[in-house]
Amino acid sequence: MRDQEPAPLDAERRLSTKEAAELLGVKPETVYAYVSRGQLTSRRVTGGRGSTFDAREVEALARRNRRESAGSSASGGELSVRTRITLIESDRYYYRGVDAVDLAMRHTYEEVAEWLWTGRMRPGSTFTAPAASVTVARRAVDALPEHAAPTDLLRVATIAAATADPLRFDLSEDAVLGTARTLIPTLVAALPPAWRDRRDEGPLAHRLWTRLSVHQDPDEASLRALDTALALLVDHDLAASTLAVRVAASARAHAYAAVSAGLGVIEGPLHGAASGLAHRLLRDVLDQGDAAPVIADELRAGRRIPGLGHRLYQGEDPRARTLFALLEQIPRAEPALLAARDIVETTARHAPLHANVDLALAVLTTSCGMPPTAGETIFAVARTAGWIAHALEEYGERPLRMRPSGLYTGPKPPQPLPE
Repeated sequence: MRDQEPAPLDAERRLSTKEAAELLGVKPETVYAYVSRGQLTSRRVTGGRGSTFDAREVEALARRNRRESAGSSASGGELSVRTRITLIESDRYYYRGVDAVDLAMRHTYEEVAEWLWTGRMRPGSTFTAPAASVTVARRAVDALPEHAAPTDLLRVATIAAATADPLRFDLSEDAVLGTARTLIPTLVAALPPAWRDRRDEGPLAHRLWTRLSVHQDPDEASLRALDTALALLVDHDLAASTLAVRVAASARAHAYAAVSAGLGVIEGPLHGAASGLAHRLLRDVLDQGDAAPVIADELRAGRRIPGLGHRLYQGEDPRARTLFALLEQIPRAEPALLAARDIVETTARHAPLHANVDLALAVLTTSCGMPPTAGETIFAVARTAGWIAHALEEYGERPLRMRPSGLYTGPKPPQPLPE
């Protein structure tokens, strides 16, 4: 039988600490912990030592706690977060209910980002970086050593851009959207150019191309593939880096700090850096002309084959399938596409794994004259828009809700003081 909600309380009534604790089903000490976290407000009793609490506010918190408790028990112990941004099911994924592949094929990266942020399409959207932000970000990036990784550059550029924005602590929706529309182009503008001239105008994909590719005159098919890759990678539900962003936003960190948290996580080899591993694997196959010995060496060394399989898809990653179709329209991509197919077919003899987006990014970066780290850069720039969307959503939730309880497994206290 479904539990019934308690009868609504008198909205004008003030509750004592004991009454609030009973309604919430917690100890009185926990009530004051809710106050310290900003989840409840208290008022001192006139002439007394105790506190009182707004009945309506306590009732609302009790309802939230009951809903979240039910949600966590139904998820098999895994953390689950309510979100209206991305849904992944049946080997497809959707941005605010609209097929993400269809959006990426019909709209630019900037337009898809706007849809993710606002739920409204803004045709012709372009992002412009303020001169002051670009100047300070470039100065910070130029000070890094040459071997700095892409995420190092982007993280430093993000922090530098934050220092140039006196309004960064404004967490209103309009202010955060303003930050998003200027931070993303600032990150691209701060990257060192692949050739002498930087391009700081036009679609974001065109500007990013000048930072990644040695080809100075890209064809439309290549630029479209890069722009579509950015749009496909905008978001992918609660990936590890996105969860880090939401934790930061839950603590009311500003948008720059939340993005910086995401960049700190995306650098891992199991996340944003995976495309670089797939790029190197693909280059080895192209150099040897056969995937079999390369795959054998990887397995002999005890390494998993990058670019294959995804825990959220039973079949082929829809992002990979879309990018492969676009790359087939680029003649110079044919050798890399054949090498990628050889990798999948060779591995399928023992494990039926499909290509994921990392392998597709490897084909894109290899065939477009980009370095192994280019896929990581594309991934991070694209995902910044998704992180902003999740930060915005989290700012609308109660603060510090992303605070799981630790399950202590250490020595039972009290233990003697160490010698």
